[in-house]
Amino acid sequence: MEMQEIAKEVEQGETDEGASESMVEVRTEEKAETDLYSELQSPSEDIYSEALLVDRLATTRSGKKTVTNTRLYRAACLFLTIICLVLLLVVIILSVKLQTTTGETAAVGRQGAPLAPRCSHDECLDLFPITQHQRCACQQCAKGWLPFGRSCFFLSTYRLSWDESQRNCTANGGALAVVSNRRVQNFLTEKGKMMYWIGLRQKGAEWTWVDKTVLSQSYWKEGPSDGDCGILSNDKPEKNWIKDSCDSVSYFICQLQL
Repeated sequence: MEMQEIAKEVEQGETDEGASESMVEVRTEEKAETDLYSELQSPSEDIYSEALLVDRLATTRSGKKTVTNTRLYRAACLFLTIICLVLLLVVIILSVKLQTTTGETAAVGRQGAPLAPRCSHDECLDLFPITQHQRCACQQCAKGWLPFGRSCFFLSTYRLSWDESQRNCTANGGALAVVSNRRVQNFLTEKGKMMYWIGLRQKGAEWTWVDKTVLSQSYWKEGPSDGDCGILSNDKPEKNWIKDSCDSVSYFICQLQL
């Protein structure tokens, strides 16, 4: 009996120990789950510190980028402003220089007679004979017409009255010659070998040319002559004009302006 009781007690003790171990294991697992839940519900200070550090790093980087972009924009604006100021300065300098040059040119034009447009074409040709020859070389006159200055002259080989001569010249696009200066007078005297009607006629008390201008410089020949129309003779050019009746017949000189 005693042996059986001892055996039962041993079995019961082992059973109690197994139960105790099971209880311990269950409690341990529950505690582990509770601790894990507590850790999830209440994260450690290290996690908060790491998150805060990450936020600070992100904020610092963003701030650095913003500062860098702002500096770049300011530098670009400053560079463009400097360029605009330089260009404005260049424009002002060029404007002042242009005004100074224009003023000097105007002053020279007022002081120098050749630059002032106060002379006629023929007078300018007298001042610049080289220009005259260059212009004559470029002129184109019809066959039988003589180029001189800005005109072409035709010396007829037949004789007509003054009115008929004028109509003949106008039919060819010109008119009887107008001796506007000494150069034309010398040229026509040199080329002419006869006596020629020119575009000079007396109207009332005045002698006028066919272009409606009044006679200002004359080369009348000394000695008696009578008539209302002018003739250029082949004498010396200083005094070779004579007066004759407009109904008389004579050779004539036509002039065509270019």
